[in-house]
Amino acid sequence: MEPTTLITALAICFGFYMAWNIGANDVANAMGTSVGSGALTLRRAVLCAAVLEFAGAYFVGMHVTDTVRKGIIDTSLFENDTRSFMLGMLAALLAAGAWLQLASYFGWPVSTTHSIVGAIVGFGVVYKGVDAVQWKVVAGIVSSWVVSPVLAGFISFVIFRILHKQIFRSDNPVIAAKRLTPFLVFMVFVILTFVMVFKGLKHLHLDMSPGMATAVACGVGLIAAVISAFLVRLLKNEGLAIPVQAFHETSVSRALRKARKHLRRIKHQTEDEYVSEASELLQNLDDLADRINREQEEKQNQVQPKLSTQASQHAAVERIFVYLQILSACFVAFAHGANDVANAVGPLAAVISTAKEGKILAEANVDPRILLLGGAGIVIGLATWGWRVIETIGKRITELTPTRGFAAEFGAATTIVIASKLKLPISTTHTLVGAVLGVGLARGLSALNLNTIRDIVISWVVTLPAGAGLAIVFFYGLRLFVGA
Repeated sequence: MEPTTLITALAICFGFYMAWNIGANDVANAMGTSVGSGALTLRRAVLCAAVLEFAGAYFVGMHVTDTVRKGIIDTSLFENDTRSFMLGMLAALLAAGAWLQLASYFGWPVSTTHSIVGAIVGFGVVYKGVDAVQWKVVAGIVSSWVVSPVLAGFISFVIFRILHKQIFRSDNPVIAAKRLTPFLVFMVFVILTFVMVFKGLKHLHLDMSPGMATAVACGVGLIAAVISAFLVRLLKNEGLAIPVQAFHETSVSRALRKARKHLRRIKHQTEDEYVSEASELLQNLDDLADRINREQEEKQNQVQPKLSTQASQHAAVERIFVYLQILSACFVAFAHGANDVANAVGPLAAVISTAKEGKILAEANVDPRILLLGGAGIVIGLATWGWRVIETIGKRITELTPTRGFAAEFGAATTIVIASKLKLPISTTHTLVGAVLGVGLARGLSALNLNTIRDIVISWVVTLPAGAGLAIVFFYGLRLFVGA
């Protein structure tokens, strides 16, 4: 096989591997809070995110890409050695993918952009020295470790405190929530429309003026607010009285049913000496399932036709916010697929265009089949390993409910819009984690799992050097393998 053909084949494999790990790690940004709050089951979140991430990646993903993400290295230094440039891009894809896979295994939410940037820095330095790297760009990325979580945390903190004061402390929380919902829907659609224009759809080069973008966003928000006001009037209090805990109780019942099924199979297939022990375990599970079912029936029988208690009022409010949280999560998932698929297809497009043209291009056309590959990789990664990071964001940082999850999602989306307009360097991952932290802090420091936060912060700091170190190793390994 010709070296160029081999390099192209490896680029396709490594690009898919990188996309797989983007799905396994980064998609938790969109769906983690929805799963943690009980607004969506893990299965439904995966299905929802799979459709929206793929649609964003394939239909509005970048069709023209800069050959090196974020202008990290000076490509003019590689004009006389394009093969080393291509091998460096391969090493960057493989290194970033490997680091993301390791982070996903431990449930660490790390930035895919920072992973690929660190990997490109590594091969650039080892091959052409420190002068090959645009260190101002790298410094901006490092600053995002602080800018992203602090800004998102502050916004989410304020949003949650407003919701708490205006709804939960009112005399009638359900009526207050219904009255506030159209305004919230208006704000959600305005902010998320801006997210789509500035982050999700920027590759379509719509070139909207600020005034036009504002008019479109406000128009979409106003229409959605009018529709929501009509729908809220149709809601009956009795229909809202289902406690949010029912989401978790259903999942517990399903898990117990599966466990009993597998234990019966073990009982029938095991040796004689273990039959009695398996039977005892099965009996214990049957007893536990009966107790849980009785408790659920008692809770359902205690639900009153009218929302008379404060606890049931709060449960009804959470029920309303389930829909707002799912809506915001869907927007974020679509925008993420459209934007972050570039972390996989950018270096891949760089290798393919360089192999085809024999020189390094400033910009490269992205074949729709490459976007299809990237979108498919994201979906498969989400379906196989995505639950690990989703669990960290949704459950291990702080306890979430639909109102808290909505505040975090909305705060993160607002941060993305503000940072995009101010041209501040941010990371979607860091933004969402910071938003969840802000919601947790609104309830006090004791509401946060400090051990999980410590591990996440360490993983952020390690991402750039880890990507760089792995890229160096893979770069020399690929040179030996290809014979360059």
